[in-house]
Amino acid sequence: MTIIGNQRVKAPWHLWVLGVVSLLWFAGGANDYVMTKTANEAYLGMAADNMGVSVTAILDYFNDYPLWATVFWALGVWGAVAGSILLLFRSRFAFHAFVVSLIGLAGSTAYTFTSDIPPEFATTGQLVFTVVIWASVFGMAFFARAMTKAGVLR
Repeated sequence: MTIIGNQRVKAPWHLWVLGVVSLLWFAGGANDYVMTKTANEAYLGMAADNMGVSVTAILDYFNDYPLWATVFWALGVWGAVAGSILLLFRSRFAFHAFVVSLIGLAGSTAYTFTSDIPPEFATTGQLVFTVVIWASVFGMAFFARAMTKAGVLR
């Protein structure tokens, strides 16, 4: 519980639910980041099969990723994971971590949509997935901010 004045502010049940669900969701992105950056061919092979391309095509695309885009991608992924963990620890810095994630997401999205992406990678599914990621990070940042203002996060 957090104490504000003479009142104790108890964490609502939905903080724990959203915190755990967001951590699991964003951990999936972290796994994707690690598997891609370590060039895990078994993992990338599944993506290649779904897209109808070779693993080599995926590896070539990510090997050509510029450093600045990789930094933004890392900020987006790890900022969201950190935000979820900080939310579960009831830290007001959860909001800041989600803002870092939004900055990273903006940079990586900008690269994705302005780079010479292979047509097989630029699918409607990829666009929808990008929108879902944006919505989830925005939603968690908004939630963390609201919980901070309510005195739940300290």
